[in-house]
Amino acid sequence: MLVLMTDDERLADPLRAAMLLPRGAMIIVRSRDHARRAAWAHALVALGRTRGLLILIANDASLASRCGADGVHLSDTNARQAAHWRAVRPHWFISAAAHSLRTATLTHFVDALILSPIFPTPSHPKAVALTAARANAIAHASRLPVYALGGVTACNAPLLHGHVGIAAIGALQP
Repeated sequence: MLVLMTDDERLADPLRAAMLLPRGAMIIVRSRDHARRAAWAHALVALGRTRGLLILIANDASLASRCGADGVHLSDTNARQAAHWRAVRPHWFISAAAHSLRTATLTHFVDALILSPIFPTPSHPKAVALTAARANAIAHASRLPVYALGGVTACNAPLLHGHVGIAAIGALQP
């Protein structure tokens, strides 16, 4: 399964990228600019309904409710809010970011984890990459489905095992 992560700097047209996703793919709507995030959220939820895409809003449950999104994606620091959102919105799909084995094994009440960065990535040039070996070990140790994010390309994706899918920005651009 594929997950498209929107990005203010690296993905100028998330709607165009979303049009190329297969049915059942997921989009996590992120933007530092609230107005841009809201506009993308409403447009992507509408598109998602017609194309069979799962739309999550990053760290903004209020916006997710207003636009009719399928759920929320929580940063690793906000992952502890998952229990609250699971109780309030039991039908939502909830994902959370994970950057280590500890985070991956201690995160509860979510449906999936987005593990990153697997490889060096332009999105976070100073972040230390987990490596394929560590990412695979974390994916196998997790009781949750794990998506690999960060520097994943068609060339290095075959090194990943135990992940249910790939999350990307640049690799999924038209």
